[in-house]
Amino acid sequence: KMAADVESSDLSTICQAPKRSNMNNNNSARSSRIGSATSTGTTTDLDLDLETAPAEQRFGWRSCQPQWLQRFCSAKWALFWLCWGGALQGLIVNGFVNVNISTIERRFGLRSRQTGLVASGYDLASFVCLVPVTYYGGRKGASKPCFIAIGLLLMGLGSLIFALPHFLVGSYRATIAEANSCDLEAGRLTNQTMAACHEDFELESYGDVDADVDVSESLTWTVWLFFAAQLLHGAGASPLFTLGVTYLDENVSTKMSSVYLGIYYTMAIIGPAVGYVLGGQLLLIYTDFVAVDAADLSLTSDSKVWIGAWWIGFLFAALVCVLIAIPIFGYPKSLPGAEKLQLAKVSEAHAASAAKATDSQTKSRPRRRLGELPHAVLTLFKNPTFFFLNLAGATEGLVIAGFAAFLPKQIENQFSISPVISALLMGLITVPAGGGGTFLGGYLVKKLNLACGGIIKMCLLATVVATFFTSCFLVSCPNVAFAGVTTAYSPALQFNPLPISLEAPCNANCGCSRSNYDPICGADGVMYYSPCFAGCTEEQQLDTLKIYRNCSCIENPFEQLPAATNVMCESKCQSLSYFVGLCFVLMLFTFLATMPALSATLRCVQDEQRSFALGLQWIKVRLMGTIPAPLIFGALIDESCMLWHESCDEQAGGACLVYDNFYISRYMWLLALIGKFCSVVFFLGAWWFYVPPKESLNAKKDEE
Repeated sequence: KMAADVESSDLSTICQAPKRSNMNNNNSARSSRIGSATSTGTTTDLDLDLETAPAEQRFGWRSCQPQWLQRFCSAKWALFWLCWGGALQGLIVNGFVNVNISTIERRFGLRSRQTGLVASGYDLASFVCLVPVTYYGGRKGASKPCFIAIGLLLMGLGSLIFALPHFLVGSYRATIAEANSCDLEAGRLTNQTMAACHEDFELESYGDVDADVDVSESLTWTVWLFFAAQLLHGAGASPLFTLGVTYLDENVSTKMSSVYLGIYYTMAIIGPAVGYVLGGQLLLIYTDFVAVDAADLSLTSDSKVWIGAWWIGFLFAALVCVLIAIPIFGYPKSLPGAEKLQLAKVSEAHAASAAKATDSQTKSRPRRRLGELPHAVLTLFKNPTFFFLNLAGATEGLVIAGFAAFLPKQIENQFSISPVISALLMGLITVPAGGGGTFLGGYLVKKLNLACGGIIKMCLLATVVATFFTSCFLVSCPNVAFAGVTTAYSPALQFNPLPISLEAPCNANCGCSRSNYDPICGADGVMYYSPCFAGCTEEQQLDTLKIYRNCSCIENPFEQLPAATNVMCESKCQSLSYFVGLCFVLMLFTFLATMPALSATLRCVQDEQRSFALGLQWIKVRLMGTIPAPLIFGALIDESCMLWHESCDEQAGGACLVYDNFYISRYMWLLALIGKFCSVVFFLGAWWFYVPPKESLNAKKDEE
């Protein structure tokens, strides 16, 4: 809790490392680094005697710096712990949050617009925090690991708050107990429900109705708790992919930098994949498993009203965040041998900006001040390559963030599968395609020994290929037959000029309520809103399954078999495998360009501008891409809804029950195509306007 109350000014003081009296930071040494550079080899671990390392370059916590801990004071171990931090960020934000979107919508009666707002909270906080974190965390006296560790503690606090709504609301009940069948005599269910909604009757006065169910209860206020938790997630993650990247880049050679960053970003991709798989498995557990046995409610994970234990993963993630923050707190602001590596590096900054930066270095002061911030921003934005790379990152961020939030939901509804299977598919796609593409991108940069211009060409080529494979979203399935929504109750009513409605002659006298959504699958392969709307008068429980008989709306040719069961009807569509294959290729080439694009961003600016440049880039990415993306995707997904859940609170809205598969697939395809096309244009602009510096050209000629 203390970490969450730290002011930005205090954060800089806490993370300020002690100055070294014998450190030579003059600009003349940096300007002559090319001539005095020595060979760095192909490895990142220099043969240094860690026993003689100064105190500010030793691993430990304040005065606790035992010698046996110094084996961890290396770039490889720093990468190890940072990889855990990056994986945790992906596990929480892009894994647990995204895989549970549809579950949270059903549990708390939220719409996609509202969950889109929740998803945007992460990027909104990152947008606000990136400038102060990168500007002050990039100072020469600041400890980047300290900023990163405090960020992990904030992420842990955010995970705790995200799980809090589960403990603040009452137990979940999928249906009103034994009161959802057709009552031909009095329509008792409707009378009770209508009384509860409009006349505030006490449900406890009815013996047949579960007293724990409050039909008039609205849980939409929980969206603000989720939003606050996402703000903490965003604030905590802001140092990870800015200061964390520059910390690794400063402490390894130029040749190994791409490999280290590739591994780092690969773990950041594997994190969401693990989150999808683990989160999906947790959804197999009933949300109130501590107090309620799902078998007593005749519910299984295949039921449309099943709510899994979405909150367990966030409690686990909060604990791991605290554990990972402890070793990261112990790292020094620079590792032993970092000075020699910096002297050996050749600048590949854009030529025009490099000249301006050289002039400004002669006038620079030893500490950065707030008044210098506008000039620093203007200097970077005058770099055309940096500017276009930012725009490409924004459009890529829009596509990735939108699909990360809603692609599991789209797969679930498009192919009529459970959230568990949808999460598993996302994990299987993300691990080899996302993680493999990210690692392969970093490896190719190193293997081909690409300069900045070649890296941008590689990004352009990968994005062009990915653009063609956005056609995977054109693969769709027809809607499963749903009585009163996508099909009429009987073939005779198909050509009725009146619009299709849930009410039909076969259930007109049943007294059914729309607030009680309990879908069943009839023997005719048609979904029904509830046993009541199917006209079922008999209900029988068999272990975790409910079967229904005497259903007036269902044509059952086999009287000995039940007319309906409380499970989802299986889709006859066989297009899922084609979609998964095409989506795999799309994701592979999308993430193939992420690490090279980051490497190009680092190379096209001056060394001392790198932390701040990454901060500005992430601001653009969030402001123009990842912040509006969930809102745009959520709004379009809501537009494709065919049936909304009705509640007593008219202003609270409700979750969508049935989507139009045709429109939801076309909306996703158009968003992906437009985003990818813009990325192609921006990568082309970055390559066209890039001017390599003379030093880089001379160094390349010497190598040849």
